[in-house]
Amino acid sequence: MQVVKIPVERVKSLCGKGNETLDMLKRVCKVEIIADPDGEIEIEGEPVDEFFAKDVVKAIGRGFDPNVALKLLKDNYVLKIINLREFANSRDSITRIKSRIIGTDGKTKSIIESDAECDLSIYGYTIGIISTLDTADIAVGAVVKLIDGASHSGVYSYLEKARRRLKEDRIKTELGA
Repeated sequence: MQVVKIPVERVKSLCGKGNETLDMLKRVCKVEIIADPDGEIEIEGEPVDEFFAKDVVKAIGRGFDPNVALKLLKDNYVLKIINLREFANSRDSITRIKSRIIGTDGKTKSIIESDAECDLSIYGYTIGIISTLDTADIAVGAVVKLIDGASHSGVYSYLEKARRRLKEDRIKTELGA
């Protein structure tokens, strides 16, 4: 059995209206899930099913929509969580960092999601990233650069170059080179 702690306010998102989401997660993940209102979530099933379901529950707890979190059931998807408290020591600093990552009208977040082929969730004191194995480092790199104070234009340039390299690598792989 796995136990995952999620924020109390995210338990409703995990369960869904009339427990629809929870029932769907149980069925799709092939596990039993018991959601305690205090945010303690018990997951029980075959070890491999528990392993994948744990990340899905964590992702929902970190602000992802359940349907996006289900991407983690695919072998080549990963969940990365960046704890902003490791980079900032005040609430104001964390708010500033989150604002930099979101950008004006969500522009920066959208560019990162598009260029790094990922989904981002900015929730509480964390940045959650769901991506494929081959794009996870690109997404994490972009976010960390923004946390470290890099200019937005510099991060966009980094993403553009990384996207180009990724395309080249994929073409080489397709051609068997």
